[in-house]
Amino acid sequence: MSSPTDITKTWGFSGIITLPAVLTSMTGFARTEGRFDGKIAFAWAWEAKSVNGKNLDVRIRVPHGFDSLELLARQAAAEHFTRGSLNLSLTVTSDAASADTGIDEAVLDALLELTQRKVAQYGPKVFGTAVELPRFDGLMALAQGRTAPDVLDAAALAARDAVLLAGLKTMLGALAAARRQEGARLAPVVDGHLDTIASLCAEAGTLAATQPEALKARLVQQLQELAGAVPALAPDRLAQEAALLAVKADIREELDRLAAHVSQARELLSKGEPCGRRLDFLSQEFNREANTLCSKSTDVALTRTGLALKTTIDQFREQIQNTE
Repeated sequence: MSSPTDITKTWGFSGIITLPAVLTSMTGFARTEGRFDGKIAFAWAWEAKSVNGKNLDVRIRVPHGFDSLELLARQAAAEHFTRGSLNLSLTVTSDAASADTGIDEAVLDALLELTQRKVAQYGPKVFGTAVELPRFDGLMALAQGRTAPDVLDAAALAARDAVLLAGLKTMLGALAAARRQEGARLAPVVDGHLDTIASLCAEAGTLAATQPEALKARLVQQLQELAGAVPALAPDRLAQEAALLAVKADIREELDRLAAHVSQARELLSKGEPCGRRLDFLSQEFNREANTLCSKSTDVALTRTGLALKTTIDQFREQIQNTE
């Protein structure tokens, strides 16, 4: 470690190359809709909502008879995203739902009553709070005695699923675009936080250069106050004590690591790849160094700068929590 008298250093924060930040948010919404004119004609609509998540968590809701789409939907989502909590839902409205084709109302009433009993028995988390349109359409199919979607032949099911899967992939592409747009609005904010961190670290470096003299002056003052109680220290011993205190208060290593973290964060942001997890780890390292800097501070101004640094790091991490 360098001697305390050699503490003055110019940290290279201003020399860090600033590259355009490219971020993808985990927040977004998308919807696609269309029609299927097969053995059973119906209108369909896919909706997707995406929010923060540590990993990729895909939740899918499809009407009765469309369960074959669930695995395909999960695979398609994994091809587009690496992080985020995704809620995908498919609604289907059959053309026959509103047609008068001899519905047995007694059967329909019995099915609705059974549904309500099961809601009361197992709770809304299992059956929902009401009979939704896709489920009602399935009950109508049973009451009419017509062919329900889950009893279509293999060729008809394959044709139906192909159309719905194509619509799903279109919607996932739209969701990815929405998340990129949100990330584009987020990027300048994250860049600004990194600029502030770099500026505060440079300020801390300037303040740190004055610490050895301040420590020595404080030590002399304390010895003068104790002059009547203890023998005076020799000049070389005084210099030695001041040097030991300066070594303990040396924050150069913390500032060097902070400079490296800022550089790495900018490099990750410039690649245009999912980097939220690594940036979250970096934010923890930022905070660790800032905590150490504050604990070593012997100056009010340096402590104030350290606290401002911690505040900015917290703001940086909050934004990164929403980054893929």
